[in-house]
Amino acid sequence: MTPRAVKDIMTKKLVTFQPDMHVRAAIDSLLKHKISGAPVVDENGNLIGVLSEIDCMPTIIQDSYYSDSGGSVRDFMSTDVTTVSPEMGIVDLAELFLKKHFRRLPVVDNDMLVGQVSRRDVLKAIQST
Repeated sequence: MTPRAVKDIMTKKLVTFQPDMHVRAAIDSLLKHKISGAPVVDENGNLIGVLSEIDCMPTIIQDSYYSDSGGSVRDFMSTDVTTVSPEMGIVDLAELFLKKHFRRLPVVDNDMLVGQVSRRDVLKAIQST
């Protein structure tokens, strides 16, 4: 079967964060899993934000200037998140990646996080055809 939609190439097992998690624990998780960001979900699995490496940079400044070692993920996450549907075609996805320069995008169905798709997933799909 040739992959045609996001649902065919997305990753379903994800590292996710809770909004009340301490940002230092989230940073540890990013480093442990060698990832540059992860979705933030509420108790129902609804996507409410994304925490990326760049979102964590202010913790260094806080610690340096104010001896404050962070806060919760909620304090640092990005909430203006671009998402894609599992039904989106991979050609449209590739065009979106070209236009927006995202590394990865959360896949959402009815506000619920169902996966994540990356530029690498698109490349793998192209290579397998």
